Amino acid sequence: MEELVVLVDEKNNQIGLMPKMEAHEKALLHRAFSVFVFNKKGELMLQQRAASKYHSPLLWTNTCCSHQREGEGNLEAGKRRLQEEMGFTTDLKEVFSFIYRAPFDNGLTEHELDHVLIGSFDDAPNINKEEAENYKWMPMEDVKKDIEENPSIYTEWFKIIFKESYQKIANA
Repeated sequence: MEELVVLVDEKNNQIGLMPKMEAHEKALLHRAFSVFVFNKKGELMLQQRAASKYHSPLLWTNTCCSHQREGEGNLEAGKRRLQEEMGFTTDLKEVFSFIYRAPFDNGLTEHELDHVLIGSFDDAPNINKEEAENYKWMPMEDVKKDIEENPSIYTEWFKIIFKESYQKIANA
């Protein structure tokens, strides 16, 4: 069964459900979340997306991201997906949310009301190879510099979040 996303208006009111691919084909606004996990040194865990992903394969991005299921809270969804993608869970807190739109070369568009969640973890993840190819820890300043120097190796939404919200994430 295809995953459904929660369609929302700009105030995060649910207005319907739609299969994920259809929502991305039609560029309809839907609920999403992005998880940023830091270690005690303040380094961010980056995920390299799996080669089999339908968009942005092998690009680096935040620790994990996905879509809430109907009736699922943001923190609950973040913990679920963190376990599914990276093989661990941790306490999360929501820092902020924002709307972005990112078109892809394959005709799909991410148009999301994205809830940014932050957590901490100090061990190695047990990554799901169907979801993530690899991971690495990087200081925020190094991530910022690398995005400027090598933008093509990062996902569009990660670059948008970083540009728009670097200070909110770094100070969370």
